[in-house]
Amino acid sequence: MKIRPIIFFFLLWMQPLISVSQELQADSTLLYQHISAMVNTPDARSYDNLESLNQVADYIKEQFLQYSADVMFQEYVVDDSVYKNVIASFGPPEAERIIIGAHYDVCGPQDGADDNASGVAGVLELARLIAKDSLRYRVDLVAYSLEEPPFFRSQYMGSYIHAKYLKDNEIKVKGMMALEMIGYYSDEPGSQDFPVGMMKWFYGDVGNFIAIVKKFRSGSFADRFESSFRKFCGIPVKSIAAPSFVTGIDFSDHLNYWEMGFPAFMITDTAFFRNKNYHQTTDTIETLNFTKMAKVVDAVYKALSEMQVENGKKKLF
Repeated sequence: MKIRPIIFFFLLWMQPLISVSQELQADSTLLYQHISAMVNTPDARSYDNLESLNQVADYIKEQFLQYSADVMFQEYVVDDSVYKNVIASFGPPEAERIIIGAHYDVCGPQDGADDNASGVAGVLELARLIAKDSLRYRVDLVAYSLEEPPFFRSQYMGSYIHAKYLKDNEIKVKGMMALEMIGYYSDEPGSQDFPVGMMKWFYGDVGNFIAIVKKFRSGSFADRFESSFRKFCGIPVKSIAAPSFVTGIDFSDHLNYWEMGFPAFMITDTAFFRNKNYHQTTDTIETLNFTKMAKVVDAVYKALSEMQVENGKKKLF
């Protein structure tokens, strides 16, 4: 049977969930506390409210410092204003790096609870979990500024600044993952949209899953992570590998690592294809599912841990 090319573009790996005996290590209460701190600023944490952006950046740094002695601001100037990425590092300083990042700014006057306080909260919880491990690779957790318009797809995105630094300094990167909106879920039929209508034939129309978004030939880092992530995630996992012209494939910070030649992928609840609060004042903390969010963060951590094992022998990351 001849397969139409458009179908070939959308590759779906639907594996049954594997029961894992390990108890949930990610803490939904802490996730709630982090998001609450980020949404309760005097003004929205948008590019034109520098005081609120800095308040959140300081909060992120303060949380990172509880788990790492190697925490820094990566500062850069746009239109005479100083913006900050916040970076916490774990593991051997000179080792090959794994980057896990999320942006903390919002688009306009709104809370941005899902977009993207949820991703940043996940990064902060990963700091707590990773801190107790011995690592073979260096893990850099990064909270980015200026992902949102008017700076999206520009050289002023915090992730562009960070990715270019890595490239310019010839730093070896094993791979990068972006946590982009991981908190909104629905069990209602018709709650999930797609950039191409026929994708519902493969993925269904219920927004109860977490998605791994890759491009074609994304490499072994993304594929190996996904294989482990599926085993540990307590909610359905669906993935797509597609060309960049498909709407939404590159709608986050991972796009800048692709541009610099690094392996990268995104973990997401699919943003506006599901969450109609996207870039609206209704994107509030009350709309999020913290139980499912904790399961996603837990699976990220456990997948990274399982990636330590190769050929039956323990390897530290």
